[in-house]
Amino acid sequence: MNTSPDSEAIFQYHRYMIELHGNQGTAALGWRDQLSQTVRFKALSTIANLSGHSVLDAGSGYGDLCSYLLQLYSNITYCGVEQIPELLSQATHRYKDQPNVSFIQANFITDTLPETDYVMASGSLNYYNSDPEFIFKAILKLYSHCKLGLGFNLLRHVIPNGLIVAYNADKIMNYCRSLCNHAQLKDDYSDEDFTIFMYR
Repeated sequence: MNTSPDSEAIFQYHRYMIELHGNQGTAALGWRDQLSQTVRFKALSTIANLSGHSVLDAGSGYGDLCSYLLQLYSNITYCGVEQIPELLSQATHRYKDQPNVSFIQANFITDTLPETDYVMASGSLNYYNSDPEFIFKAILKLYSHCKLGLGFNLLRHVIPNGLIVAYNADKIMNYCRSLCNHAQLKDDYSDEDFTIFMYR
């Protein structure tokens, strides 16, 4: 799967947002505000009791999901995967003294990933991709690297802008159910977003 042109568009977008808003807050990541990010984290965090488990965060940005999960669960081993150097360096700096937290620079679609108990993706699957099968390949790739479960969110409504896309929840759920017998849809927390859990 060739994602180079698509990845370049994502790089340019976030570098523009960093230039506009600074390399610190949620605006640089493309979130409307911190609340919209937190609402999605809250939904994702209900995938299971994550205490004592390992978590891979695909498209981790600054590692904000890590901070959120550490407030809820104990003894988490967290690995953030981020391809944009500016975001990765900020995340590494923020968590440099936090045990059992690490970050790797990688494209979570094309590069090799470590296996963890749970894999999560918050906001990172909503980018436009020239491959019409991208979302299905991404779900398959991430699910193949979890030992216990995968949780991810997608937009169901979006103003078309060429970079962010929305998905039909039923269509995505049908695909997820073709991969596993234990897929759950969570769509009661936001008018514009839904979350899917896939369990082993």
